[in-house]
Amino acid sequence: MTIDHMVLYVPEDKHAQCLQFYAEALKPLGYEQRQQYGEYVVGFGGKHHTLPDYKTANFWILGHKDMPKMPAHTAFTSQDRATVDAFHAAAIKAGGVDNGAPGLRQYHPDYYAAFVYDPAGNNIEVVCHRHE
Repeated sequence: MTIDHMVLYVPEDKHAQCLQFYAEALKPLGYEQRQQYGEYVVGFGGKHHTLPDYKTANFWILGHKDMPKMPAHTAFTSQDRATVDAFHAAAIKAGGVDNGAPGLRQYHPDYYAAFVYDPAGNNIEVVCHRHE
């Protein structure tokens, strides 16, 4: 089984900034805005989703007025290291804060990842597990 979708809560006052960040940072992964319900519920998705029409979102950004100060860590899988590099560059350009440049990590010999904090302080990772 795989995870079907994920929701990331952000403060309402950072919601628009986070949407702009994810629109740019997730482009290298093939993500784009797919759905919206009201002002503070926005979903991103890409052609990797399991539904055949590819219109359904699987990564949601929800603005919430009463946010606890507990940042999340979300990791996206990449098929190659070049996409990890492209994500990191796009995320930094979109206003993210570097939390680990692209490179190999100690988790296993082929764990190649990059980490960036989004505008709300969440730690976003893109990882490639393939040997290159």
